[in-house]
Amino acid sequence: MANIKMSQFGELVLLIGDLHIPQRSVDLPDKFKELLVPGKVQHILCTGNVGNREHSDWLKSLAANVHFVRGDFDEGTSLPEQKLITIGDWKLGLIHGHQVIPWGDKEALSNIQRVMDCDLLVSGHTHSSSIDTYDAKHFINPGSATGAYSPLTSESRPSFLIIALQGREATTFLYELIDGNVSVSKGSLTKSS
Repeated sequence: MANIKMSQFGELVLLIGDLHIPQRSVDLPDKFKELLVPGKVQHILCTGNVGNREHSDWLKSLAANVHFVRGDFDEGTSLPEQKLITIGDWKLGLIHGHQVIPWGDKEALSNIQRVMDCDLLVSGHTHSSSIDTYDAKHFINPGSATGAYSPLTSESRPSFLIIALQGREATTFLYELIDGNVSVSKGSLTKSS
């Protein structure tokens, strides 16, 4: 994210979740902390399971528009199960993902997307990042920002996503920590008619 004029990308949205601090992970990787600083993105969508107030407050310090949903470990909170956020031309649905059975299933996610009537559904819970299009709709899972343990996989890689929304186009930037280095993969999505 450094040395790039951020305004050229449109509305920047950080997709992050499943930090599980301190239950399953000690902290966010230092290399991610260096990238995630105030003023770089306009919006944050968090899929839940942050773990503690300190890190929830830290996320709130990064952008003016921060949205959380309740994860399956976020007991005792008043966070909603799902949320619909409109940013520019896009309607973004936000859920944790534990409601999806089987977890991460594209048909089950598609059913939730239809009920929420969103262009892009953001979900977490699996701790595995993914960007998919199914039935002309888009589905993004930012994975676990800390690489927290998941019973679904023997290896959970720390990851988050930034999406740049401009009109009907979205550019995705998947950030992953691989062997101690940050890897960024770029993709694109187009809003269906």
